[in-house]
Amino acid sequence: MQNSLRRYGVLLLLTTVFAACSKVPDGVLSEKKMQQVVVDMQLAEAMIGTDYKKYPDQASKEALYQSVFRKHGISQALYDSSLIWYGKNLDIYMKVYDRVVRDLNKQITNLGDVQADAAPSSTRDSVDIWPRRPFMTLSPKAIFNGVVFDIRPEKDYSSGSIFVLGMNVWGINGQMKEYPEIRLSAVQGDTILTVNNKIVRDGYSETILETLPTRKVKRVYGYIRMNSTDSCYYKIYLDNISLMKYNYGTKVLEMKTDSIKK
Repeated sequence: MQNSLRRYGVLLLLTTVFAACSKVPDGVLSEKKMQQVVVDMQLAEAMIGTDYKKYPDQASKEALYQSVFRKHGISQALYDSSLIWYGKNLDIYMKVYDRVVRDLNKQITNLGDVQADAAPSSTRDSVDIWPRRPFMTLSPKAIFNGVVFDIRPEKDYSSGSIFVLGMNVWGINGQMKEYPEIRLSAVQGDTILTVNNKIVRDGYSETILETLPTRKVKRVYGYIRMNSTDSCYYKIYLDNISLMKYNYGTKVLEMKTDSIKK
């Protein structure tokens, strides 16, 4: 009897500890489960994007999404509520999405929006290192309303490199409650530099991150996203997306002015 009580007490203690350590509340998919579901939802999006004839309307797309929910034994309501929670806890979702990208890289190699294991390393000036498709649409019905990128070059980028995330934008309107958000970060040793930006008008947009001239850049990462909880906005279109790497001392601001004039 005492042994049974002791085992029960240990089990109860472990359960309490694990519950206290959990970052995800009840009613939300765990990080591991969310990772598994998002992988399949991304594959579903890829299937839709590469076979428009098979999925010509919203009903056929919804049927594909529902098959993913059935596979994982969840409801769309649970998935939607989980998306909302992860959207409000973006740091956790970024970690989950990093694992999603790694899973996808193992399964598929030519979907067009799967970045390579490492972006091209180069000491040349004016190099576009953007690893994904140069266009995208932000929409309330998207699985993840945006894109995450993580560039880890085989050879570190030079000290003081300047990174410019540029794109053409249209679809912004005055009735929107939320606007597209951009985060661009660079890792230099134990230092992380970050620039945040919001796109509030149509036209050409640039986000510029200048790194320290004393350390090489080991990693460049970030996201372009929009809060999906506001379902009243129109679709936002991004085109000619590029992430330019310039060497230290390059006059980026002058180039930015020239590109606007063009």
